[in-house]
Amino acid sequence: MFYYPVNDNIRLKLLTVQDAVEVFALTDTSRHHLRQWLPWVDETKTADDTRSFIQTTLNQFAENNGFHAGIWYKGQLAGCVGLHGIHWTNRHTSIGYWLAERFQGHGIMTQSVRAVVDIAFRDYKLNRIEIRAAVDNLKSRAIPERLGFQNEGCIRQAEWIYDHFVDHIVYGMLAQDWINHEG
Repeated sequence: MFYYPVNDNIRLKLLTVQDAVEVFALTDTSRHHLRQWLPWVDETKTADDTRSFIQTTLNQFAENNGFHAGIWYKGQLAGCVGLHGIHWTNRHTSIGYWLAERFQGHGIMTQSVRAVVDIAFRDYKLNRIEIRAAVDNLKSRAIPERLGFQNEGCIRQAEWIYDHFVDHIVYGMLAQDWINHEG
C-alpha cells in the first residue's frame, strides 16, 4: 500500500474505500470553499459517491496509471493530491490537489505536491509534469510557482465550473529542470 511520509507533520497515503466516510465528511464541510474551483463538488452528495471515486482511483493505481492520496496533517485528513493519469509513451502526467480551507497557510500543499513531483520523476521515471489552475485561483497557482514550475501560458475557457468557463494557466516541469532546481 502506498504510504509516504513528507515530513514530521505530513503523510500521504493512498486512498482506500475505508477512507470514504472521512474524505466525504471533509469534502462536505469544505463544500463552499471547494466549489468555487472544482466542478465535481456538487456531484459528491454522499459517502457512496466518494467511495465510487476512491474505487476508481484504486483501479487507476492497480493499472499503473498514477494514484490519488489523502494528505494527513498531524493525524487529520486535510485534503488530497494525485496524478490524473500517466501518458506512458510521452512519459508525462498532471497533478491535481485540494485542501480544506482550515488547513491552508501551513505549507501543507506545497510540501505534498513537492513529494508527488519527486515520486513522479524518481519512481515513475516521468519526463514532464503539468499543473493547471484557474487564472483567478491564486492560492492554487502559488503551489507550482513556489516549486519552480514554468508558466507555459493560458488556455482560454479550459473548464466549465457549474455556470461559467474559466481560463487555466498551465505550469510545466521537466525532470531535468527539477533535478537542477531541487539539487
